[in-house]
Amino acid sequence: MAIDQNVLAELKDRLLAEKKELEDNLNRIAHPVDIEAGDYETSFDDIGSDREDNTTEVEEYADNLPVEVTLEKKLQDVIAALDRMEKGTYGICENCNQEIDIERLKANPAAKTCIRCN
Repeated sequence: MAIDQNVLAELKDRLLAEKKELEDNLNRIAHPVDIEAGDYETSFDDIGSDREDNTTEVEEYADNLPVEVTLEKKLQDVIAALDRMEKGTYGICENCNQEIDIERLKANPAAKTCIRCN
């Protein structure tokens, strides 16, 4: 059972909107290393060179790093889903090669596995 083209278009629009939102959020705390791959590097403001300034910079980096890693992973999942759409393999479980339930895709358009393999 192939995904209805209207549903596929709706899911693609949602993925593109999520991609833009993730990129916008990442750009606030990181700078892109490889945009195509969704690879970013956490950044921080260069406040100064004294001990207190350096402490503040380290704290900012430590706060931003886990957020960047989480957003980057989500972005890479979205990019991979869009790539699967282009290749015609979207909606197929990466583990068992069975179709992913459409309701799962509607809940998480970037899903790459069916509920059984999740």
